[in-house]
Amino acid sequence: MNNEENNIPEMDEELDNIIVLNDENGKEVKFEFLDLVELDSEEYVILLPVVEEGEEDDGEVVILKVEDSESEDGESYVSVDDEEVLSKVFEIFKEKFKDEFNFVDDEE
Repeated sequence: MNNEENNIPEMDEELDNIIVLNDENGKEVKFEFLDLVELDSEEYVILLPVVEEGEEDDGEVVILKVEDSESEDGESYVSVDDEEVLSKVFEIFKEKFKDEFNFVDDEE
């Protein structure tokens, strides 16, 4: 029974990193928050989609720009269309976590 009790805080910690966003169709999508990166006085979140059982994990992260919002939440996330900005933010993220993640370059 002690082992089960010891695992509970780990599970809570894991759940703390999960955020739920709505996609363009209004469907709720769960993401694991990986990092917050600052570039040129702007903040970007690095998110990893949570893979549900039976789904395939492609390991791709999502990068969204943090914007102030007038809603109760205080901030919102918007997609980034600028490939150069996405690349710079991802490079910063890769450098910070080079020892924790196994990055694979996507060569097409």
